[in-house]
Amino acid sequence: MKRDSFKLGHIFGFLQRRAWLICLSLGLFGNIGYVLAVATPVHAQTPTNGAYIIKDDKVIDLRSGVEWLRCSLGQQFDEGDCTGEVLRLTQYEVAEAIRIANRELGGIWRLPTRKELEFLVCKSCPAPKIDKSVFPGTVSEPYWTGQRNWISPKNLWSVNFMTGHSYGRFFPYQRLAVRLVRTR
Repeated sequence: MKRDSFKLGHIFGFLQRRAWLICLSLGLFGNIGYVLAVATPVHAQTPTNGAYIIKDDKVIDLRSGVEWLRCSLGQQFDEGDCTGEVLRLTQYEVAEAIRIANRELGGIWRLPTRKELEFLVCKSCPAPKIDKSVFPGTVSEPYWTGQRNWISPKNLWSVNFMTGHSYGRFFPYQRLAVRLVRTR
């Protein structure tokens, strides 16, 4: 019996250290719910699967630990909906929009990585392939990421919410929709 409890205690200690490392790497100290969500990563979510905490115009993605603006740039959040025209910006215009967002909203907003934006893709949803109850007003077209294509460094990655696929073929001067994110 002593031997079994020692093994169980050893395994539990290992799992605690591993969960702590996950929290440390994502900056999620003190919330076991985040640890459980991170421990089982999902690459494409289905609607209403409990992967988000919605807070008015922002939403926390429990899988990746980042905070998203619910509306695309150019839209305004109004009583659970995103109204207005989605802006299509070049990468140079995005840099200025991020400076404004940081000043007006506080925090350090940025373009998402390819993986972070791919987490939002809902493969079972009709276009736009995203949970529309969480991200209303999303357009069925490509959205910028902040990642360069490693094969063709002149191009940047995007995620297309019409198809749910990622493409590394857009040049910085092209105009795409934008959704900002910040690390928590």
